[in-house]
Amino acid sequence: MKINNFGASGVNPYKRQMNKLDQVDKLANKAADKVEISTEAKEMQHVTQIENERQAKVEELKIQVENGTYKVNPKEVARGIYQFYFKK
Repeated sequence: MKINNFGASGVNPYKRQMNKLDQVDKLANKAADKVEISTEAKEMQHVTQIENERQAKVEELKIQVENGTYKVNPKEVARGIYQFYFKK
C-alpha cells in the first residue's frame, strides 16, 4: 500500500488554496478601474456653453410665464407630439 503526501506537507491541503484566494483578493483591491476626462475633452463637448444657453432660455421663459405673456404655439406642440410618436 502506498500513501501519498506523507508528512507535514499533506496535513492541511486547504491552506494552500486559502493563500491563493487571499492573494487574488489583494490584487482585486489594488486594481480599481478609474476614468478621467481631460479638460480638453470637456471643452470639446461645449457642455458649459450649452448649459449657459439653456439657463438663459429657461430664465426668459420663466419671466414670460410670470408676466402672462407666454404664448403656446399649438401647431408646434402638435408637430412635436407627432414626431415623438410616429417618426422615431
